[in-house]
Amino acid sequence: LFIDMSTINPIVSQKVAQELSAAGVAMVDAPVSGGEKGAIDATLSIMAGGESEDFERALPIFNALGKTITHMGALGSGGFTKLANQIIVAINLTAIGEALVFGTKAGVDPQKMIRALSGGLAGSKCLDQKSEKILSGDFAPGFKIDLHSKDLNLIADAARSVGVPIPTAAFVEQLFAALRVRGRGGLDHSGVITLFEDLAGVQVRRGEGK
Repeated sequence: LFIDMSTINPIVSQKVAQELSAAGVAMVDAPVSGGEKGAIDATLSIMAGGESEDFERALPIFNALGKTITHMGALGSGGFTKLANQIIVAINLTAIGEALVFGTKAGVDPQKMIRALSGGLAGSKCLDQKSEKILSGDFAPGFKIDLHSKDLNLIADAARSVGVPIPTAAFVEQLFAALRVRGRGGLDHSGVITLFEDLAGVQVRRGEGK
């Protein structure tokens, strides 16, 4: 049994599975989400695709690594789900950055803003897990902008393959590309906020307002 936990184009995973099957090897694609903290705490969300019996064989390994383990269906469905996850995370972090810069520029205390937003519908795991980095300005990577940019390009390729328009993800991909041009590809992906800080002439970490 071959378990592929990388984030790659699911179409490629399906082709690899065909080659392995011809050699008598079963495959499960099982990318993960949860970030560095999820990996350390063994609380990852694992989204697996493949035959039911192959998923069951892999389950003891998944149980050791994660908390939310879902058999998504046929091989490749795990990869498509992971790419959907990456769309949501990239757009969420971008929205968080834009919103916090907006509020800070208007003179609102960013720490209080995060507290208020976290308790309402705008709250998210992205906001919970990344607010400390945003407030400190320490964007040491848990997941690099370079890697998320790679994923956004994989998403574009996969979307073309299945005939789905992704206008919002495509726009965010360009923002991440701009950050890489500025030499910020090594920052944590929450560092997307620095692009909005540049445009607005404000730094959230300093609580600089009008």
